[in-house]
Amino acid sequence: MVISQPTRSMMPRRLLNHPLTLYLIFLVLMLLKLMWLHHNLHAYNITMGFLDKVIAIGSLLLLSFWTWWLPRRGMILSLVVLNLLLTALIYADMVYYRYFQDFLTIPVLMQARQVDALGDSIATLLHVSDLWFFADWIAIIPYGAILLFSRQYGVSRSTPYSNRLESYSDRRGKKGMRRLTAGSIALVLGLCLAVGPIYFYSKTWAKGLFDNNWWNVSIYNVTGLLAFHGYDLYNYAKDHIGSGPEADPADVEQAKSFFADRQKNTSSDDALFGKYKDSNVIIVQGEAFMNFMIGQSIGGQEITPHFNELMKESQYYSHFYHQTGQGRTSDADFGANISLHPLPVGSAFVRYADHTYDSLPSILKDNGYSTNVFHAYESGFWNRYTMYQNMSYDKFYSKNDFEQDDPLGWSLSDESFFRQSVEKMDSDVTEPFYSFLITLSSHHPYALPQDKQQLDVGEFEGTMFGDYLQSVHYVDSALGSMVEDLKNRGLWDNTIFMFYGDHDNSIKEQAQYEQFLGRSLNELDMEQIMNEVPLLVHLPDGAEAGTLDQPAGQLDITPSVLHLLGITDESYYHMGNDIYDGSSRTVVLRSGAFTDGSVFYIPSDDYIYENGSCYDLSTHSKTDINACNSGHDEASKRLHVSDTVITYDLIPRFREENNGGPAS
Repeated sequence: MVISQPTRSMMPRRLLNHPLTLYLIFLVLMLLKLMWLHHNLHAYNITMGFLDKVIAIGSLLLLSFWTWWLPRRGMILSLVVLNLLLTALIYADMVYYRYFQDFLTIPVLMQARQVDALGDSIATLLHVSDLWFFADWIAIIPYGAILLFSRQYGVSRSTPYSNRLESYSDRRGKKGMRRLTAGSIALVLGLCLAVGPIYFYSKTWAKGLFDNNWWNVSIYNVTGLLAFHGYDLYNYAKDHIGSGPEADPADVEQAKSFFADRQKNTSSDDALFGKYKDSNVIIVQGEAFMNFMIGQSIGGQEITPHFNELMKESQYYSHFYHQTGQGRTSDADFGANISLHPLPVGSAFVRYADHTYDSLPSILKDNGYSTNVFHAYESGFWNRYTMYQNMSYDKFYSKNDFEQDDPLGWSLSDESFFRQSVEKMDSDVTEPFYSFLITLSSHHPYALPQDKQQLDVGEFEGTMFGDYLQSVHYVDSALGSMVEDLKNRGLWDNTIFMFYGDHDNSIKEQAQYEQFLGRSLNELDMEQIMNEVPLLVHLPDGAEAGTLDQPAGQLDITPSVLHLLGITDESYYHMGNDIYDGSSRTVVLRSGAFTDGSVFYIPSDDYIYENGSCYDLSTHSKTDINACNSGHDEASKRLHVSDTVITYDLIPRFREENNGGPAS
């Protein structure tokens, strides 16, 4: 009998169904999606050039080479599943970047339960045009199913049974060898295309980047998205599988030296040191409460009238910076209460909640204070319940401890939250006390119900920017009611009261800020707008009131509170500045940007120092990059020291070696 030959009409179909054709279609589709992602990032000074596409193709080969080693149907099913999984990952990265200007990491995914709580915030980050991202699924899923369940034979049914057995065995062996060869070629080619350019970058313009990862976008600029996730997975496994690596001795010595120098520069000679000993301390962390609208009006209405009034009898820091990273609200909490820099990846609250820290509540508790934290949300969010136990709070008043008498946004309105929190301070807490409060009403996407909207935002009506102004106006009103309540209960006159913003509002459109402020903005203006949050400090006697223009940051809060209470900071492992000791200070942001009050350095997206911008703050214009050189070195050192101390849990080791305090 003669084996049937394919007709001409069958050739295109067989070509389309050929494993190589299917594999190439998979590679092209995924490359297009990676290019679509990059186009939607709008990352400044980062392009997807030829070598970047080569790296992307190599990464796809490394992720999929093994599919060649499967039988034909197994290969088809695997490619379909890989398409679904990689599409979901790439799209999740794109949505996450729209909010955080960063990429998903393993630590962030470990916090995945938080994603469910984002609710409306996520909805505002999804665009109708994103449907094109999934257009191929309309064809791929049915096509994969048809191919998977259809029956194909390599020989005609008319072939004698004995010949068919021999032919089948022969063909199976040859096909297996071809699959093995094709998969091996894909593996080797993937290694060459992906690893080669990355290695070249790491030895040339990106030298040292993998040793000093301040920002994931800079890693992405070298590796592309898929290799970035591979690098992130490697780092996570290195940190968490087995006993983990030991800290580099040189890094440990650098950290010891930093704290020894800091101890020598600690001062307690001024009149404010200990002036407010045993005073209560209340610190309010305002959600997305930024500095640019302080003192501003719209439509004849002050946006923050109560804050503005309180400024008259308080210290207002006009250049106070948030120093947060991926952990956002939890990072602000970490920096303010622990005075170490947040991590470059993930949240320290989640990754290292069991490590040792010199937290403000633990120090105050050792000095006879009742320590309490108030946040009307789920206690497990950002792993707060576990972290707050480690920070030695006496009680964490979370969602279940508040009566839900005025639901708003994520949980409870700030007005009700402040009122119930002050009631608890007055009735449940013994003095002196430390109370830390975290607000919620001004959380993204800033949609207040109509009955809470009291501000005419004019031309910004119907925009997220207008909604943001409405929400901070509402929070300001709640803050005014809280201050009055504290006064009426007799708590105000014996309390150090602080209010600061936790991070920016994630609204990046420069044109809207220019429209609101009525002037054009340069790169420095936008960097300051997006990183400056207000700090208000009211002392019990209203002393030292006025506006202070020197730079300060969230890490400075704990050392400064201790100064006012007369508790020396020299035996604690903090990295913030004491804003009352009169010394010059440098404020370092998690991105590597920094300011010392004279210059402001903005790093480039590729994180090459020379490609960054150095601004002279007296002229508000760019100056010679060398003017920022020493400050850049100091900023890099501080971030590296902080990361080393947190990651390797060095505080207990240092304290044991030095009998309690930093080495001298």
